[in-house]
Amino acid sequence: MYRFGHWGVSLVVFAPLGFALVQTGYPELALVAGGVMCWLAMLPDLDVRVPGISHRGPTHTFLFAVLVGGVGGAAAYVLATNTGQTESVATTLGAFGFAVGTLTVLAHLLGDLLTPMGIRPLWPLSSRKFTLSLWTADNTVANYGLFGLGVFAVAAAAYLSLVV
Repeated sequence: MYRFGHWGVSLVVFAPLGFALVQTGYPELALVAGGVMCWLAMLPDLDVRVPGISHRGPTHTFLFAVLVGGVGGAAAYVLATNTGQTESVATTLGAFGFAVGTLTVLAHLLGDLLTPMGIRPLWPLSSRKFTLSLWTADNTVANYGLFGLGVFAVAAAAYLSLVV
């Protein structure tokens, strides 16, 4: 997928999380989660700029998703402790950072799973490729269609959070 397609998948994945956060009284965290997920939506594709790493290789795996989640969790925990939050709040925000970081990469993997090139998410345990082979990554209709679906999903979640 290209940038708009990955943004769309990220928004679709984010919508239920954003809804749940707003419903439980944390609209600020919903805004942060949505922003981070869109900002980092293309993170796994940085592999094309790193010599020696194949595209859709190690950065397109569950292991990388957990690694990014770990960095996000640690960053949130350190930020919380450095701003005077209690240990309990810092731990909760660390878990939140972990979840958002991991979910961001998983959303990217979902987008690439839709293409014929697929992904090998179980590396290094297995090199088995998974693909739904619905359309090519450069399919303009698919990319903008996914983006539109993502915007609709977030708008629907926002609307429902206002009426529920």
